[in-house]
Amino acid sequence: MGKSIFEYHKQMMTADPGYKAAYEALEPEFAIARALIQARSEAGMSQAEVAERLGVTQPAVARMESGKNVSIRSLSRYAAAVGKPIQIVINPASAAAGAD
Repeated sequence: MGKSIFEYHKQMMTADPGYKAAYEALEPEFAIARALIQARSEAGMSQAEVAERLGVTQPAVARMESGKNVSIRSLSRYAAAVGKPIQIVINPASAAAGAD
């Protein structure tokens, strides 16, 4: 039997700097995805229930929960649908690290 995806990922993170850089560049999307899924889970709701409140389809909610191309308006509507406040923070420490 071959390696699991998790074993492969761990290997690639240490063996391939390009893979690691590309993976780390996706962290903002991962953070959005984690926050949306956690908020929905804490609200005890399914994707279908959130979709019904938003007036969209369940696959649309799944796409939002992927963290890709989610607008601030969509995030606000999602947060309201699951009964959670929304807070967007721009971390000046991260920006300052790359600025010269």
